[in-house]
Order: sequence, then structure tokens, then C-alpha cells
Amino acid sequence: MSLIDWIVLSVTLLFIIFYGIWKSRGTKNIDGYLLADRKLPWYHVGLSVMATQASAITFLSAPGQGFSDGLRFVQFYFGLPLAMVVLCITFIPMFSKLKVFTAYEFLEKRFDNKTRTLTASLFLLQRGLSTGITIYAPAIILSTILNVDVFYTIIFNGLLVIVYTVYGGTKAVSYTQVLQMSIIFGGLFLAAYMVIHLLPQNVGVIDALHIAGKMNKLNAIDTTFDLNNRYNIWSGIIGGFFLQLSYFGTDQSQVGRYLTGSSITQSRLGLVMNGLVKIPMQFFILLIGVFVFTFYQFHQAPIFFNKVEVDKIRKSQYKEQFTLLENKYYAANIEKQKDVETLVDALHSKNENVINEARKKVQAADKKNIEIKKEVTALMKKNDAKADTNDTNYVFLSFVTQQLPIGVVGILIAVIFLAAMGSTASGLNSLASTTVVDFYKRIFKKNENDAKYLSASRRITLAWGLFCIVVAFYASRLGNLIEAVNILGSLFYGTILGIFLVAFYMKKVGGAAVFYAAILAEIFIVYAWMTDLTAFLWLNVIGCLLVMAFAFVIQQIFNRRKITA
Repeated sequence: MSLIDWIVLSVTLLFIIFYGIWKSRGTKNIDGYLLADRKLPWYHVGLSVMATQASAITFLSAPGQGFSDGLRFVQFYFGLPLAMVVLCITFIPMFSKLKVFTAYEFLEKRFDNKTRTLTASLFLLQRGLSTGITIYAPAIILSTILNVDVFYTIIFNGLLVIVYTVYGGTKAVSYTQVLQMSIIFGGLFLAAYMVIHLLPQNVGVIDALHIAGKMNKLNAIDTTFDLNNRYNIWSGIIGGFFLQLSYFGTDQSQVGRYLTGSSITQSRLGLVMNGLVKIPMQFFILLIGVFVFTFYQFHQAPIFFNKVEVDKIRKSQYKEQFTLLENKYYAANIEKQKDVETLVDALHSKNENVINEARKKVQAADKKNIEIKKEVTALMKKNDAKADTNDTNYVFLSFVTQQLPIGVVGILIAVIFLAAMGSTASGLNSLASTTVVDFYKRIFKKNENDAKYLSASRRITLAWGLFCIVVAFYASRLGNLIEAVNILGSLFYGTILGIFLVAFYMKKVGGAAVFYAAILAEIFIVYAWMTDLTAFLWLNVIGCLLVMAFAFVIQQIFNRRKITA
């Protein structure tokens, strides 16, 4: 990056940090630190909810997902609006009525201590691991730009967020997230404009979409029903509904955001805003990735976008083999560019026969390039078994740093960092909230004053921050980060959601029954994931339904024992 880009990036990040610290000054009690005194308006709630979900992974990996797999990932969010409706009707009124700090306090009132402890523990495990992944995502950027080991950039990025989260708590997180989302939306439109602007003069937006469509990148809707297909309309609506309902209804990183609302109405409006805006926003981000794909049909794309892995193989004993594959790839790409130009001319002529013939040639050329890339990744694995061979996380980053003009690069890198800071800060804050309220305050220090609880909250936030930095060191082994985070969530969210649905709707089921049901369901979900029994989105449905079914059966057994006794 240029000096101007570094200045833009540094000023933006420092401004956000000091703004959060300034807005959270005067926080003197645990209510202010964990829930911002429950005084925020609906738009504040809505933007904070969106910023928590829209991590750097969204803006780093989602365009790469669009580049490699098209638009079908958007189906993942189709269950979101339905989940928002259920939350507004059921969860928000209950949480607000009980004046809880965390969602898991409700479970003790409804069931017992052990059920609350189990659910809170599942959340802490899942959220701690996920937050570690969100720290890793922007660390990739610094590692690539500075050409240094990602180990050092992980530490820098983690400490950057820890500073203002430890000091300001939820108030700092919420206020910075509003500003972050404003900059992020502007950055997204700028990115879309720039990638379209860089296309050849004879290629308009419609032409770019046609080319992407002919190469199977506009496959937004898949109506086939296949349990092993990760992204189709059924897994999106059904599996996505259960995942989003659990995420927004039982994950403290989100519950803590809308509990800050000044009233039930303000919290509801914030979630409705999220439900209406999230799908178009995600579609737009994936579409940017599709346009980047189209751009590289007219320009030479790197054989591998992760420069760190490329440098490794260039310095290895396999460097000559890599060079041969690289030359073969570049030669094939030149031929493909000619085929794409022919396709553009065919599209302008509107001759369907010529278009279909050109499409077949382009698809065949693209398939040839994909096969060469597979040989490259196999060579990388041969050289280093731990090599990160999924380079979709680097596609958008590579495009931004190599193709965009000075100044714009700094803005878009800042956007990715801001997204990372927002989601990571929410994650750390929710981990601290749950640890303090559900464990420290309930089990270890029951009668301390607010000042001591506030001090403990800050220490625990710092401890979780350090834990998440350690997790980030291992995140490179997880492949595409946006998929990794959602797979990780699917291992736990179904079970957690099942516990809450039993609490809300199965009034005759007691704490012991749901406790054992949750353990059995979680064991099965982990088994299903390890044996690749089904696509990960369905794990949310299966986990939830198993908890409800097991709880019902176990309660019936308990009831019969009481009668016979």
C-alpha cells in the first residue's frame, strides 16, 4: 500500500477507537458496562446487530465465495426474516420482562442451575472459538500487505480491539458499531463502482452479468432438495431459520445488542431493520465477488491469490514444477480471454447459436484453468501438509491491493478492519457478560458491589481476548472462513435453540429432562458432523428437534417413575 493508503487506514482506525472510548466515558456500573444502561434507540440497535454479524469474514471471504461459487450462498440467509418475526413475538418480550443481563438467566428461572450452566458453557465454547476466527480474518490482510508472518498480525489485531472493549464495554461497542456500519456501507458502494469501472469499455454491467451467468456464477436459487447440498432454498429457509433463530435468540453476542434498546418496541424495530437489510446487503457483497470474477476474465488472475503460500512454494524444492504450472496457467488464461472476447461479441450480436458455442468454449477453458489450479494446490500440500490451499479468503484482498487506485485501497482495507473490530468487540463483550453474570456473580462472588463487578468484567474481557488470540493462531486450517464460522455455529446452535424452545413452548418439561436431552442431542450432532452425515445447515434443525423430542420422552419416563414410586 502507498503512504496515503496507510494514513487513511490508520486515521480511520484510531478515530474509531478514541470515539468508542470517549462515548463510553463515565461508565461506573455493570448495567452500563454490559448493557449500555438499556437506553439505545432502534436504529442504534439495528446497526449494532448488523455490525456484530457482519465481521471481517463477511467482507473478506464473502466476495471470494461469490468469485468461486457464485451467488448461491445468499440462500443461507433466507430464513432470517422469519426468525426475526419469532424473536419479536416471543424472545424480546420475555427477556425484557425479566430484566435479564444474559439470555441464560431466563433458563434458571424456567428450569434450574445445571441447565443454565450447560447452555452458557456451550455458548462460551462456541463464541470463544468463533471470535478467534474473526480476529484471524483481518490479520490475513496485514500479513499479506506487510509480507510478515500472520502470527504477529494476529497479536496486533487482537490487542487493538481489546483496548477499547476492555475500557468501554457495551457502550463503546455499540457507539463504534453505528459509525463503523456507516463507513462500511459507503465502502461497499465504492468497491462495486470501482470493479465495474475497471471492466473493458465495451463491457457494461449487463454484459458482465451475462458473462458471469454463462459461467454459472449467478446461481442464486437452487430448488433441488438434497440434504448433502450445503446451499439450496430448503436448507436456507429451514436450516437457516433454525440457525438464525438460535444465533439471534440465544447467542449473547446478539441478545446483548438488542437488550440495550430503550423499550420492547425499540428492540423489535432494530431486529426488523436487520431482517430487511441483511439479505440485500449479503447479495450485494456476493455480487461484488461475481464482478471481480468477471474482471479477471479480461485480465490475468494470479494462479494463487495467497502470496504467502506462493512465496513458500517458490523457495521450495518444487519451484521448477510450480513455474511450469504457472506458465501453463497463464498461457491457458490468454486463450480463455480470447474466448471471453468472442462471447462478448456474440452477446452483442444476440445470436443464440453463436452465444451457446462461445459459452461452451469459455466453460471448457475455465475448467482447464481449474484443473491446473488443483495441480498447484496438490503441489503446495506436498511441500507443506499444513499449507493454506483455500485461497478464496485472499481473492478480494488481492484485487483491492493490486487493482484499485491510491486512497481507495486504504478506505476498503479500513472497511474490512472496521467490520472485524465490530464483531470481535461484540464477541468479547458477550463472553465477558456471560462469564460474569452466569458464573462469577452467581457462583464465586455473590454479594460484591458494582465497582468490583465492573472491575471483574474488564479483567474477564481481557482474559477472553487473550484466549481468542490463541484460537486465531489455528484458524488458517479451517478453509473458507465464512463457512467455517457458520459450521462451528451449527454444531452448537441447534442444541441451544432446542433448550430455549422447550422452555418457551413445552411447559410440562422440567430441568432434568431438558438437561439430559441437550447432552444426548449434542453428542449426536458432533457425531453427525464428524461422519459428514448431512450438510451443516441441517444440523441446526436436527439438534433443535432432537432436544425437544428427547426432553419429551425423558420427561415421560420421569413422570412414570413418580407414579410407580
